[in-house]
Amino acid sequence: MREGISADLLAWYDQSARALPWRIGPHDKSTRPDPYRIWLSEVMLQQTTVAAVKEYYTRFTTLWPDVMALARADDADVMAQWAGLGYYARARNLLACARAVAANGGQFPSDEAGLRALPGIGPYTAAAIAAIAYNHPAVVMDGNVERVMARIFAVQTPLPQAKPQLYDLAASQTPLLRAGDYAQSVMDLGATICTPRSPACGICPLMQHCAARAAGIAETLPRKQPKPEKPTRAGQVWVVQRALDGSFLLEQRPEKGLLGGMLAFPSSGWDGSIAPAPAPLPWRALGSVRHTFTHFHLNLEVLFSDAPCNPQRGSFAPLDPARLPTLMRKAYHLYEAHLPD
Repeated sequence: MREGISADLLAWYDQSARALPWRIGPHDKSTRPDPYRIWLSEVMLQQTTVAAVKEYYTRFTTLWPDVMALARADDADVMAQWAGLGYYARARNLLACARAVAANGGQFPSDEAGLRALPGIGPYTAAAIAAIAYNHPAVVMDGNVERVMARIFAVQTPLPQAKPQLYDLAASQTPLLRAGDYAQSVMDLGATICTPRSPACGICPLMQHCAARAAGIAETLPRKQPKPEKPTRAGQVWVVQRALDGSFLLEQRPEKGLLGGMLAFPSSGWDGSIAPAPAPLPWRALGSVRHTFTHFHLNLEVLFSDAPCNPQRGSFAPLDPARLPTLMRKAYHLYEAHLPD
């Protein structure tokens, strides 16, 4: 272990820790971290920003304050509350994991192996729960930690090839005591000071330890292999509103696949499926919406009709746009923009 890194980082964390709804601060010795809330926040934070997660986290913990409550929740209610947060497989795994924990008496395992055996919990989330909730010296590796380690030790091997080396370096710095605070301190450092662009090296608590700063290459690390350009897909979505009562034609998407299990307008083409319009109606083209998924961009043509019909898929129901996933909400907003004043 390079002397002083963990001690300097923890001293900085004691003064500068971010106040987050799911976090027990370094000076609060009267409250133990709740594994349920650590798990929930870490699942929500995957591929998502802290700012985006706070509102969802507060809503979830108000509706379902513990893992037993979440395990009893209706699938549709959970998926609706998740709408807009993206990566919807996380919501399905969230329910599966909650029910697995509930079946085991409502207690999360404290060791990484036991945690990884649960649905939807991978190496990062297992390590985060073990460290933050149980104070085990687990090595928590996310993008922030990779960036900090790459800069402190001036690792110039590009990602993803550098991941094993960065893991070993992170493990070498993880202290036996205050492991949870240390894991959070590295993530805080990466999120607030050792940022991807324009790192604030002049106020970094680890500046004297940082080989990349000494070499003047901090902002160039970690190096990354160039990503291939994302392809662009096209598809159609059909928005049908029944004039009689104002309800919309909606369907539940298949459990597996993009937007799995979510409420949506009928659509075709963009997700690998080829399906006809839900009914032979006179369709009005409203334009297109653009959306980006992990592996592709999407141009989705929005078609509208309010003619009477007996649809071949889906059913009519009142619509709360907030319950739609972001892609379908974009289609709804385009429809809304075409309503007469």
